[in-house]
Amino acid sequence: MKSYKEFESFLESLDYRPKLLLHSCCGPCSSSVLEFLTKYFDIDVLYYNPNIYPEEEFVKRKNEQEKLLKKLDKNIKFIEGNYNYDLYKEKVRGLEQEPEGGLRCKSCISLRMEETCRYAKEHGYDFFTTTLSVSPHKNSKMINEIGFSLEKEYNMPYLYSDFKKKEGYKRSIVLSKEYDLYRQDYCGCQFSLRN
Repeated sequence: MKSYKEFESFLESLDYRPKLLLHSCCGPCSSSVLEFLTKYFDIDVLYYNPNIYPEEEFVKRKNEQEKLLKKLDKNIKFIEGNYNYDLYKEKVRGLEQEPEGGLRCKSCISLRMEETCRYAKEHGYDFFTTTLSVSPHKNSKMINEIGFSLEKEYNMPYLYSDFKKKEGYKRSIVLSKEYDLYRQDYCGCQFSLRN
């Protein structure tokens, strides 16, 4: 499935509930994605974001993610990935001056999605995907290219994502208010904080 229409057709054709590992960047972005996907999948959430700076911000966003999952009360397992900002900095070395949405962001997204794919493969999930495409600031085409590339490399099915479609982002804002979630004002890394 390489388009939103194919994605919708796939969901309509499901005759079982696949097990999905959902990478989440934060509670607010995951809110509308989870509301939508829990209709079709049994979901575990992987909070793997070594890019977030400073560490206190990482913890704050992690706590908000856990708070949301408790409030949703849908038996969604929370998995905390390792926080390793040095790994992120190594991954984007030489790309520090790239604009937001450029090669630095692509490298960062690849890092997080590859760990999600690897974890999904090792733990027997049917699919993996990410909440990142819910943001109007993120390039869904790039995210999906990374996902399908990882699918081939790891032989681990990737679930197409463009969760900003059908007012997904607007719905996340509504749900964030409803669940009283902290909404950050920068993407996460020290470079986005600088901007």
